[in-house]
Amino acid sequence: MDKHEQAARLNPLLREVLELLGEDPDREGLRKTPQRWAEALLTYTEGNHIDPQEHLKVIFQLDEDDYPQDSDDMVLVDNIEFTSTCEHHLAPFRGVVHIAYIPNAKKRVITGLSKLSRVVETFARRLQVQERMTQQIANAIDEHLKPLGVIVVVQAMHYCMVARGVQQRSSLSLTTARRGLFHSNQNLEAKFQAYLKLRMDSSKV
Repeated sequence: MDKHEQAARLNPLLREVLELLGEDPDREGLRKTPQRWAEALLTYTEGNHIDPQEHLKVIFQLDEDDYPQDSDDMVLVDNIEFTSTCEHHLAPFRGVVHIAYIPNAKKRVITGLSKLSRVVETFARRLQVQERMTQQIANAIDEHLKPLGVIVVVQAMHYCMVARGVQQRSSLSLTTARRGLFHSNQNLEAKFQAYLKLRMDSSKV
């Protein structure tokens, strides 16, 4: 079933939702809302139909001189922005992802930096919880690139906490996932955190 067919089937269901909320779906402002809502929902969840391997299979080989066997230098991409949808309340949550991995010196394989952003987007465009999304990003990089180590840190604001319940407007949630050397060597995580702090400090200059 393509997106047009999916939207057509969602349309009357979402129209009924508006009616149950006490709205008039035929009034001017809401007349096209079920269709727009259907299209938006399909966009929010399109990551269900994308395999992250499609992004991570784009790899580049390093020469041995470029990356010595005993190196634990990392590839780091920070502040990857995302917006996702909480599966508990269907409310958005948004934030940033910081990723670092240590290429396997024997394989000497890296991926394009933009591909890490694509991986984040793939998992963010699903009904999600932040904890699972963090682990999924780390698992995908670990599985497909076979690095020596991976670390993923996600910071997000959840609108289910802002607009309902405890209504915390300045609260951020932080989740982490570690694989390989980042799990066994705390010095590497400290190095990663130092890089992030350096990045934040330089942004204030």
